[in-house]
Amino acid sequence: MALLEILEYPDPRLRTVARPVAEVNDEIRQLVSDMLETMYEANGVGLAATQVDFHQRIVVMDLSEECNQPQVLINPRYEPIGEEKSDLQEGCLSVPGFYELLDRYARIRLIALDRDGKEYTKECEGLAAVCVQHELDHLEGKLFIDNLSRLKLDRIKKKLGKKKR
Repeated sequence: MALLEILEYPDPRLRTVARPVAEVNDEIRQLVSDMLETMYEANGVGLAATQVDFHQRIVVMDLSEECNQPQVLINPRYEPIGEEKSDLQEGCLSVPGFYELLDRYARIRLIALDRDGKEYTKECEGLAAVCVQHELDHLEGKLFIDNLSRLKLDRIKKKLGKKKR
């Protein structure tokens, strides 16, 4: 396994739309293992392949306290279950140190392939639903900060600029 570099905003590669995985093979399974190792090392709960400069539709997540329940989402998609929204605080490994409340669907139905290429469906709510929506945004080249007001976004850009200097 290997640690991968996590791209940070405003890196333009974060805006790349990921393409579907054609075949779940050993190369994809190795990438999944490397992504999990990278996510755990960075103390994250989710990581999209786009964030590590691989532009395929792959996400890894682990919402457990013990970091022992990895979830693999290959070619994931979701459908909202109802119109109810929840606002949980979100952060991002690609925008470190910033957290904001965002409205996301409270309940979703996730459809994805596992690391063996088998399709599964799972209903998610709460943090799991938010995490799936956040990570799938990455696969579309979107960041959580894209949903913020211009004022909040300018504040984040300013702080990041100071941090880089």
